[in-house]
Amino acid sequence: MKTAARKVKKLAYWLPLSEQWWAKLDLLKALVQRDLSARYKGSILGNLWPLLNQLSQLLIYTYVFSIVLQVKLSLKGLPTNNLTFGLWLFAGLLPWIAFTGGLFQASGSVVGQPNLVKKVVFPLALLPLVPVLSAFIESTFGLMALIVLVAVSSNTIHSTLWLLPLVWLPQLLLTAGLGYLTAGLTVFLRDVPQTLGVILNLWFYLTPLVYPASVIPQEWRGWVFWLNPLAAIAEVYRDLILVGEVTHWGEWGVATLVSVVGFFGGLWVYRRLRPAFADVL
Repeated sequence: MKTAARKVKKLAYWLPLSEQWWAKLDLLKALVQRDLSARYKGSILGNLWPLLNQLSQLLIYTYVFSIVLQVKLSLKGLPTNNLTFGLWLFAGLLPWIAFTGGLFQASGSVVGQPNLVKKVVFPLALLPLVPVLSAFIESTFGLMALIVLVAVSSNTIHSTLWLLPLVWLPQLLLTAGLGYLTAGLTVFLRDVPQTLGVILNLWFYLTPLVYPASVIPQEWRGWVFWLNPLAAIAEVYRDLILVGEVTHWGEWGVATLVSVVGFFGGLWVYRRLRPAFADVL
């Protein structure tokens, strides 16, 4: 604990943030911890449930696409078998699960906390961030399992894993930006979460997660990566974890740019709508 406190003090020394910002970060940390504890409070398996849910999706998709539909995949450094396809599939699903889980819960984060909304001193900008960060933290359980499975299958741990924070940045910005947008709109239009569910189902099949991007016609492939940041994020996950080489730097750059625009756009809408939250709720 003393070591962690010293690290926080060092971080506070190097980051030029005011005491007000550090207080908000401490509050955000406490809210995320409370959210994660409340999700599995009283259950026997506790925090193992996120990992079990992600592994169950991995098994289902692997069985359907690799065994039933006989889809084969060849990756550098990995044997050509059903496990490799499952690992490839899981590497793409991890950011998608964190994105959809965080976004869907963020859409109801304001209407689900009317008592906090009516408190003048509570920083409402934190509410959509809590489920976004909770879903991201839960996805790290699956990420650690994936890294172990890849290490066992290929007998190596790629040094490119150190670059994972680079792909987490656009992933979190995009999720938070759309989370702000949907959380604000849901206060006035309660159909937003249901509509979001339909859009995410369509978005899932428009993203090369359960099929390789190579099956997309060449003339359309560029547009998919340009217009769909999740496609680029999933491919960079696979580059970093499975292959050990980054071959999608350009797509990552476009996805980061789109995510930054999406974050500030969503935050702008949220701030414009925020003064009326208490009147509606």
